[in-house]
Amino acid sequence: MAGVTGDPDFEKEVNLRAGKGGEEGEDKENLEIKDMAPPPSSATSPISRSSSRPLLDLSGAAIQGNFEERDPTIILPNQSEDISHLALDIGGSLIKLVYFSRHEDRPVDDKRKRSLKQRLGLPNGNRRSYPILGGRLHFVKFETTKINECLDFINSKQLHRGGIDPRGWRANTSVNDDAIIKATGGGAYKFADLFKERLGVGIEKEDEMDCLVAGANFLLKAIRHEAFTHMEGQKEFVQIDQNDLFPYLLVNIGSGVSMIKVDGEGNFQRVSGTNVGGGTYWGLGKLLTKCKSFDELLELSQRGDNQVIDMLVGDIYGGMDYSKIGLSATTIASSFGKVISGNKELEDYSPEDISLSLLRMISYNIGQIAYLNALRFGLKRIFFGGFFIRGHAYTMDTISFAVQFWSKGEAQAMFLRHEGFLGALGAFMSYEKHGLDDLMAHQLVERFPMGAPYVGGKIHGPPLGDLSEKISWMEKFVQKGTEILAPVPLAPLRTTGLGGFDSPSSKGGTLRSDDATLNVGVLHLVPTLEVFPLLADPKTYEPNTIDLSDHNEREYWLTVLSEHLPDLVDKAVASEGGTEDAKRRGDAFAHAFSAHTARLMEEPAAYGKLGLANLLELREECLREFQFVDAYRTIKQRENEASLAVLTDLLMELDSMDEESRLLTLIEGVLAANIFDWGSRACVDLYHKGTIIEIYRMSRKKMQRPWRVDDFDTFKERMLGSAEKKPPPHRRALLFVDNSGADVILGMLPLARELLRRGTEVVLVANSLPALNDVTAMELPEIVAEAAKHCDVIRKAAEAGDLLMDAMVNIQDAPKEASSLAPLMVVENGCGSPCIDFRQVSSELAAAAKGADLIILEGMGRALHTNFNAHFKCDTLKLAMVKNQRLAEKLVDGNIYDSVCRYEPCP
Repeated sequence: MAGVTGDPDFEKEVNLRAGKGGEEGEDKENLEIKDMAPPPSSATSPISRSSSRPLLDLSGAAIQGNFEERDPTIILPNQSEDISHLALDIGGSLIKLVYFSRHEDRPVDDKRKRSLKQRLGLPNGNRRSYPILGGRLHFVKFETTKINECLDFINSKQLHRGGIDPRGWRANTSVNDDAIIKATGGGAYKFADLFKERLGVGIEKEDEMDCLVAGANFLLKAIRHEAFTHMEGQKEFVQIDQNDLFPYLLVNIGSGVSMIKVDGEGNFQRVSGTNVGGGTYWGLGKLLTKCKSFDELLELSQRGDNQVIDMLVGDIYGGMDYSKIGLSATTIASSFGKVISGNKELEDYSPEDISLSLLRMISYNIGQIAYLNALRFGLKRIFFGGFFIRGHAYTMDTISFAVQFWSKGEAQAMFLRHEGFLGALGAFMSYEKHGLDDLMAHQLVERFPMGAPYVGGKIHGPPLGDLSEKISWMEKFVQKGTEILAPVPLAPLRTTGLGGFDSPSSKGGTLRSDDATLNVGVLHLVPTLEVFPLLADPKTYEPNTIDLSDHNEREYWLTVLSEHLPDLVDKAVASEGGTEDAKRRGDAFAHAFSAHTARLMEEPAAYGKLGLANLLELREECLREFQFVDAYRTIKQRENEASLAVLTDLLMELDSMDEESRLLTLIEGVLAANIFDWGSRACVDLYHKGTIIEIYRMSRKKMQRPWRVDDFDTFKERMLGSAEKKPPPHRRALLFVDNSGADVILGMLPLARELLRRGTEVVLVANSLPALNDVTAMELPEIVAEAAKHCDVIRKAAEAGDLLMDAMVNIQDAPKEASSLAPLMVVENGCGSPCIDFRQVSSELAAAAKGADLIILEGMGRALHTNFNAHFKCDTLKLAMVKNQRLAEKLVDGNIYDSVCRYEPCP
């Protein structure tokens, strides 16, 4: 994590001779990608007809594929038939489309993975050694009147054939006469012949209400920050307890309005509705204002004043409130009521005033009817969805005030971030009703929207056209094209803040449409993610230590990331060989990430609840979206080699010490080595003032106790005990490693070695995906294998843990007698960020945790930025060097380069 300038006294002690740590360069061999074999023949078959619907074999489900490709795929390795990747909800006004993107890859026969899974008691699916976050559900909309544009889009991406094949293996395949895609809504009947004519596929129609409810249930169960309230321009996310979700009222506002009482999975009934909905607003608006689109009508409303047209209570009572029944003077008594007494013609009224009055009339009406139905059935929760809302803040405020007014504050309106795609999601899930919905709810994780933001700045790419037509980052910013200027952000919503039925303001204020109008981002299908079983209380767990809802904190950390951005772009471009294409993608990444951060500065809840961990993950997601797989790969390799070269000397030094001195030196070594962090501005400066080994040695010399947080003596007592009583060793330790190079090789590996010698099983836990210079689970086996050449303890433990069986190195021959040492293993954590959220970890890590009684969290991202205040069910040691002055002051009341050794015994 980038920080402020480093401690001058520390920097003076570093040899000023330039070292390898700060050099650039790229070994072209590192860029080579192994040839991929084509997928099984079944992958080339077109979408199957429903009458012989393929059943999903979910065993061994995993993400596979060449990560450097766009749109990585999910593979069901035991699936014998293809499944569809497309579903639509064709309404009277809009077409909502959900599609699943993928690419092909060859499964890797990974003996080490199979052995590890067997040891941890996990099923052994055929999966690659390097899992990736991929397999995305995308959300796109088209106006129904432009259905041919929708068909062109489907055809361009070959979604009716299962998606574009990046290697051309399906280039000559065609859709057969039996191919079908799922759709719901009235258009599924109306346009069936057109789909057959244009795309050669049939439409299998799914019940609209079934799809709406299935989509809503899925989102409310699977997405943590899906539901939110919206009052006076403020969005607040609502945490939904899956065990207490039902019953609820689902109000779907499309062309008309349906109100559905949902009592459980597949258990619902339509209890009410109204024909006054989005179609009413658009239809009347088009007649009265001559607007050509729904969005144009909404934009007009932002400049309107409804008091010109609506009759208010004050108009009837001479400007007075009707206080006896609780109505203020500004309460609407009759929508469009003033028009009766006026002598004006239609052209005498402004389109802006008409649009706003119409919007308020329809929104209030829907809110009132919804509350009365909730009251009728005793329902506590009312969720509003549908493209009438489309993230429009003023619309949500109006509905919210109506519900609050009629319920006297006892009920709240709640909204869904994927509001318009409920039916399309339900149709997508209907392809397989024998496990796909459960799989999705367990494995789909929301990532940040990669749709083009609506903030200013020059961005490379083709012209966007209308904002609502945007598809994804990659399609708009990586293709060659002209420079464009993205739309400028619009000012925040203004309301009276009075909290009554007359609020929001009679004037429309300014359009504030969440998630860049209709493009709400993607859901990623990832390796099975689970709640970490050693969390003391998962319900109260909050990973983020820093609250970015605070404006000052948000401004500081966004500035820090902006200052680090040029260096990150340089590394990313160099990692791709410095080609012109890489430079163009690097420039696009910088503009894209800057646009996202600019939006988050103004609207921190735009993508869900925002914490520092989410912000860092957004940066990595942006890098991956622009096909930068590992920006620091060459630097990591160079630092690994430099650190391995001195490992033997360090281990000899440690072995010459007595037990107590060795334990202290090991902890000092971890803290000293944690200084190597390319995410820290202060540490980047140090790289240019000495070699990696010089900086490490100087850092160790600075390890003067007491540290800023110093629980070493308590930890030592648990480890060593006393002369009279020796404590038993821990059964299994989970070591969450951080950076490559000295951090893992000279810091964490020697500590792991000490635990192994004491009889403790050691599991090294590393990232599933690259993030800055963090070591990954794919890289660790080779690092351990190289370290094994220097140490028999590591070698025997690694052999016991089957860690060397697929390492691409030659280990010196040694007797194969049964080792008394505990095994050394490696598992992935399921994430690709410098931080870790223990609500979402890989199944391997969750399984390994069940036998663990010691956790060691190392590094700023895992032990300070996140989890500094987290509590676990077992002994926990948090180790980090603070490399940011603000963080030092806020968390430990200290300074940059202070050390944290926080030990928390098992409660």
